[in-house]
Amino acid sequence: MANEKTVKKILEVVGGKENIKNYEHCATRLRLILRDDSLLNKEETESIPDSKGYFFNTGQHQFIFGTGRVNEVYSALKAEMGEKDQESTGNFKDDVYQNLSPVQKVVRTLADILVPLIPALVTTGLLMGIRGLLLELGLNLSEEVLTVFQMLTDTAFAFLPVLIVFSATKKFGGTPIVGIVVGLMMVAPQLPNAWAVAEGAADPLYLFGIPIIGYQGSVIPAIVAGLMVAKLEKSLRKVIPQIMDLVFTPFLTITITIAVMLLVLGPILHGIESGVINAIVYGLEAPLGIGYIIFAMFQQLLTITGLHHSLQIVEISLLNTGGTNVLQTLITASMAGQFGAAIAASLMMKDKIKRANALSSSASTLFGITEPLLFGVNLRHFRIFGSGMVGGAVGGLVTYIFSLAATGMGITFIPGLLLYTSSLGALMQYLIVIVIAFVVGFVLVRIQSKTIESEIN
Repeated sequence: MANEKTVKKILEVVGGKENIKNYEHCATRLRLILRDDSLLNKEETESIPDSKGYFFNTGQHQFIFGTGRVNEVYSALKAEMGEKDQESTGNFKDDVYQNLSPVQKVVRTLADILVPLIPALVTTGLLMGIRGLLLELGLNLSEEVLTVFQMLTDTAFAFLPVLIVFSATKKFGGTPIVGIVVGLMMVAPQLPNAWAVAEGAADPLYLFGIPIIGYQGSVIPAIVAGLMVAKLEKSLRKVIPQIMDLVFTPFLTITITIAVMLLVLGPILHGIESGVINAIVYGLEAPLGIGYIIFAMFQQLLTITGLHHSLQIVEISLLNTGGTNVLQTLITASMAGQFGAAIAASLMMKDKIKRANALSSSASTLFGITEPLLFGVNLRHFRIFGSGMVGGAVGGLVTYIFSLAATGMGITFIPGLLLYTSSLGALMQYLIVIVIAFVVGFVLVRIQSKTIESEIN
């Protein structure tokens, strides 16, 4: 019954089921794409039962319900839509993509390619942590065991371009197995290893006067290779007779793609990628922790715009080059500052229902999801969000003082503890960063309690 009331109110607010073009849900939010956005009654979004907040972003009307609850509301909406559901325009991602700006489209495409790889990269980071923990506990591991550990921790990154070309080829509509073959050629053992060349232990292979090396650890060249595979396949199938397609299409696709990547685009893209990553790292490593402070202060602004997905390229590059990822620590510090500010603000709310909704919206932050907290609590009052930013900045400074960094990516806050198991000291420092950022955000809101309390009540 509660779900039915919620859904009926949603339909009333958005202008009826006829105005819903498509809908979907994520971990915490019900996301709707409307045919006519002007029919939305924004004032009434506050009165939707059990909703913890509403916001509009990238063409989507997003209603925050929280983990678990959103699944129930989505199921009730699907049942209410009935036959109208069959008229939905199919792929939700395609409908979202049409509403994005050019920059947002690029970021969304990168996310669609890289996000599927995160489980493998998270696993690698956890295995690194386990190896470090065993050594920290004083276990005497044999050379054979360490070799096996090296296989477990290094394989995903050694063949990372293969995974990326596969994912990119699939994203752009090509044949994934062809993408895998191209990816394998980019890191083939016959080519000088990129890391060995960088260390001076190997020399490039020269072909037509062009230096050629493997693409171990490269991201952008692999994405472009996947795009080439997909586009070439589609173009060739338009001109090659169907009876010859099975042989000539994959042959020409692989040959042309690998030739262009090795001799033309690859070296250019690799140079651009290295330059951009080095510039970002140089900025982070600014004196006195200024880079850490600025990043941790403003990182959640990237989350609001959806641009935070672009950071995955930097995280992968950091793990490739140094085996650690300081962005994970700084992102967690940024989240902890906002979490402290949100909890302080929630406790000031006199309305019990609003307070309960605000606290439950904030709880998902513990597991690395901040959108409900940001849109449901902090962004409604700049003093609250600003206090969280300062909390994140202080957490960034503490991170710099500790020289702390994670061994992996993809998980933050409490799940992120698993990325610091290489030593008890690192684990404690990670917790200290979280606590300090939280406390600063919390205290700053309390200091402004008279002004903030009058606003939120």
